[in-house]
Amino acid sequence: MSTSEAPHGEPVTTVLTWEVRPGRERQFEEWTHGITRCARRFPGNEGVSWLRPGQGHRYHALLRWSDPHRLAAWLESPERASWHARIAGVATEIGSERQSTTGMETWFSLPGITVQAPPRWKMVLTTFLGAYPFTFLIQWLVLPRTADWPLPLRAAVLPLVLLPILTYLVMPRLSRLLRLWLYRPPEG
Repeated sequence: MSTSEAPHGEPVTTVLTWEVRPGRERQFEEWTHGITRCARRFPGNEGVSWLRPGQGHRYHALLRWSDPHRLAAWLESPERASWHARIAGVATEIGSERQSTTGMETWFSLPGITVQAPPRWKMVLTTFLGAYPFTFLIQWLVLPRTADWPLPLRAAVLPLVLLPILTYLVMPRLSRLLRLWLYRPPEG
């Protein structure tokens, strides 16, 4: 894929899990620096972070990509395959534990319950239902009082007021209220 192509889809974060052989942690950690440098040069990469285990031998890599297609290109690339060949006998990627998210899922989690995120269209509709009334109120009550402010400050008012309200008050309650609709398994 050329770097001039437009991205397809939303940004995505993937978690990869690695099982490291006992006693080989230092070698694995050195390897993580090299593959991370390689991944960062790949089109669409927006960052790689590594989580070391508190105990045990499982390491987790958080890969952020501009879109799912560029992530897939990296996962299937000869560069990545070459780096994987270097770690044979030291660590194994646990493919069954690979997870991907778009980022909206945090607004749609239920306390104490592990569920699969709702379909994106349901997340968008629910977010609209939560955001619209507060966007209306903010534009009616707050924004007229900022008319004399410089544009960058005026533009900051809506997200500075709206996002904390949505994140801490509205979306947790709305996702619980609509949970039967949001998390209903597909019929079929």
